[in-house]
Amino acid sequence: MTAEAQARVQAHLAKVEPDDTLSDEQRASYRDRIKALLRQRDAVLVAHYYTDPEIQSLAEETGGCVSDSLEMARFGKDHPASTLIVAGVKFMGETAKILSPEKRVFMPTLEATCSLDIGCPEDEFSAFCDQHPDRTVVVYANTSAAVKARADWVVTSSIAVELIEHLDSNGEKILWAPDKHLGGYVRDKSGADVLCWDGACIVHEEFKAKGLHDLKAAYPDAAILVHPESPASVVAMADVVGSTSQLIKAACEMDNDAFIVATDKGIFYKMQQLAPGKTFLEAPTAGSGATCRSCAHCPWMAMNGLQNMLAVLEDENGMGQEIFVDEDLAEKAMVPLNRMLDFGQSLKG
Repeated sequence: MTAEAQARVQAHLAKVEPDDTLSDEQRASYRDRIKALLRQRDAVLVAHYYTDPEIQSLAEETGGCVSDSLEMARFGKDHPASTLIVAGVKFMGETAKILSPEKRVFMPTLEATCSLDIGCPEDEFSAFCDQHPDRTVVVYANTSAAVKARADWVVTSSIAVELIEHLDSNGEKILWAPDKHLGGYVRDKSGADVLCWDGACIVHEEFKAKGLHDLKAAYPDAAILVHPESPASVVAMADVVGSTSQLIKAACEMDNDAFIVATDKGIFYKMQQLAPGKTFLEAPTAGSGATCRSCAHCPWMAMNGLQNMLAVLEDENGMGQEIFVDEDLAEKAMVPLNRMLDFGQSLKG
């Protein structure tokens, strides 16, 4: 995480009283008021698996969506509500607005961003693309609208390997951004010619192979579930490598009673909900050289809380937390986003 980004996180958190200071009565009151305002404003709550369990449960209870970024994009586009409340990070709100330009899109805070997004500035990335004009540009969903607009394809981790295999079968060489670990994984799985931008997720980069080996020794019967944004040495130890939704599916379907999970610990809410008799352990971030900048939880995802969500819903102008995307930029970004959605739908079909 850059010093500037870290300062933004801390400045935001200093202004907002943490939800964990709320009493049970206050918590219940906030939830009831949010539910009522969602109905009054014809709004639906869309939340990512990495948000706080309380936010995820609220989305479920109000007819919203808890999912990975691909399903969030689909759900927001198809839902009849005129307003979307996106609990996640900013690129998710931008994607929702691009796909649903007629809807108002709000977030509990626009300060919630992503190290992958920050680490791939539009001007630098565009120059990188210009240096390699013979390559098909594929960008991960964790990027700004401007970076998406420069791409030929947008992709999520749930369909990344399949898409790159498809492009490789057509003889295309790939320029991949921004996550170097996911890009390297896709390159290894597909055998494609993939040139990677040098970016990484601050959560997944903290997982340590040595610590994972030691934890596996303590729990020899536990299966290891790893998100491919993790370093290659961690991915190599996995029983299953996949997106958030794919890891949840594996936790439900595998016979193991225990799992070591190398992704954001927000995912434990859904895993425990769907596989209540199983044990889930956080993959280690400690060890030699560890900085524990994230401790297996994204600091920006943690910014989504009951208090700032209620404040946005109570204010007609959303406390200035509304997502806007330039019309020309949105039109350009819509092209690779629609390609992603169509390709994802073809895989489901």
